[in-house]
Amino acid sequence: MDQLTCLPQEHVVWGRDILAHVAASLGDYSITRPITFTVSFLEGLHGEYLLPNMTDSAGIFTDLPPHVPDFAVQAGLRACLASRAESIVALGGGSVLDAAKAVSAQHFRETGRYLPIAALPTTLSGSEFSHYFGVTETSGTRKFKRSYAVRETVPKLVAIDPQLIAGTPRELLLSSAIKGIDHAVEGMRRVGIDHPHAILAARGVERFLDVLERWPKGLETRAAIEQDLISFDDLLQLQLAAWQCYFYPASVIYGLSHRIGHILGGTFGLPHSMTSCVTLAPVIRACAGTYGDKLGIFGKDAGHASAANTLADRIERAIEALELPSRLRAFDLPREVLPEVAAMLMQHYPDEVADLGDAPEPKLAALLEGLW
Repeated sequence: MDQLTCLPQEHVVWGRDILAHVAASLGDYSITRPITFTVSFLEGLHGEYLLPNMTDSAGIFTDLPPHVPDFAVQAGLRACLASRAESIVALGGGSVLDAAKAVSAQHFRETGRYLPIAALPTTLSGSEFSHYFGVTETSGTRKFKRSYAVRETVPKLVAIDPQLIAGTPRELLLSSAIKGIDHAVEGMRRVGIDHPHAILAARGVERFLDVLERWPKGLETRAAIEQDLISFDDLLQLQLAAWQCYFYPASVIYGLSHRIGHILGGTFGLPHSMTSCVTLAPVIRACAGTYGDKLGIFGKDAGHASAANTLADRIERAIEALELPSRLRAFDLPREVLPEVAAMLMQHYPDEVADLGDAPEPKLAALLEGLW
């Protein structure tokens, strides 16, 4: 039996130059007395577009390190309680969005009330459309990023404006697009080609690659726009692609590429957006038997081996052309930790490792060695 599970996301608005209007009308979306979660790099964006137009701001909180460490969640909760915030505006990438969700969930545990979230995403992973978030536990002998799924934390409002990503650093922006493609592909694990996820994800991947495959080399986004090499409409196409790739997150279960990324990021500190650049294409090939012919929806090849290889090849070519890292050695990750990564994957994510097929443990070791 197929099924479609929807989240309680109430509004998604998109377009050019909408940020000031959205900030002025937050109350219309039940976002009242919001505290803004963001990072220092984005304070200028906040000051230019949001703060002058927000009528009842409860302040700003910027102490949000990558991978959402547990102590940052507690600090964010204290800031919300101290400011008497009634909601959160999350201005940033996946870590900012995850922190907002984690704080909203913790606020419910403390007070019995979730804090509604308005998401203004500055990257392309699509976290703003989901109820998933990760929190890195820091008290053990090894840090571990634990995943949660809390429906009530999905942002009530998402605002998409290309101005949000025009200033995002090149590597972060482009690697987060690969993370968005990862959502589309791994979302196929437990659905068929007639599922709405599959149909939208296929369009989202094509929309992503149509822009990424003509992206100029060596330029930050604003410089590329000034030289007429890309346009604000191209940026909006990327943002809409991220949405299509992650349109029904409650209906899909993600796989080994994501789980390797959680270990590499939460435990070993690799940039979260970069991990899919390393893991996605090799995992597609390694798990082709599990996905079967379904990956053909992302191209014209029939048969699981050719479909998987065609898709993986295209993703790898895009990563290379975008000058993004594709091997773990680029991050100075010691090769000696690979057995520990494998052990953590076997312990915490056995179902995803099982996608490798029979005798998955040696296949996992070989896969990780290949990633290095």
